[in-house]
Amino acid sequence: MNFCLGEVENARNASALIFNTIYDLEHEVLEALSSTYPPIYTIGPLQLLLNHEIPADDNFLSAIKSNPWKEQPGCLEWLDTKESNSVVYVNFGSFTVMTEQQLVEFAWGLSNSKVNFLWVLRHDLVIGESAILPPEFVAETKERSLLASWCSQEQVLNHPAIGGFLTHSGWNSTIESLSSGVPMLCWPFFADQQTNCWFC
Repeated sequence: MNFCLGEVENARNASALIFNTIYDLEHEVLEALSSTYPPIYTIGPLQLLLNHEIPADDNFLSAIKSNPWKEQPGCLEWLDTKESNSVVYVNFGSFTVMTEQQLVEFAWGLSNSKVNFLWVLRHDLVIGESAILPPEFVAETKERSLLASWCSQEQVLNHPAIGGFLTHSGWNSTIESLSSGVPMLCWPFFADQQTNCWFC
């Protein structure tokens, strides 16, 4: 907490502040901050900027990714087999963790929904354990689910098969979903996620 407070105070000494947001989305907050802080520039959503501004032959800039995990191949190909707006994408981000009981509750909720889903299950998603789902759940949903260790979230959210996003409400996920026009079901965990969820 002290570190964050110190950084907020230090920001007053900057020449300018750059935010990964959209002015129209957060204009009230940005205007309030502009009376106290140096000039503020909104350059978001960053993923749209990166997609359109980096020349394909620029190997250095093309190598910059915000993805901390290795992507599992086959997710987009699986989505290609699904009808438009028929898949719920489930991803709780890079750092959010849950209990084993919460994992099982989400699993049976997805099963009972009877919809197709693509669920990203990081190996460290469950606190202190591996993310292992009940065998009955796997058998029940195998025809309409894909369980992946990680995927290209931006590409998944832009796929026509995606009809909804069950998210932890992290800022990157929130702004990527907004940019893709995908409605969200939010389960915030910590930091800014509760605020992002409330605004969603």
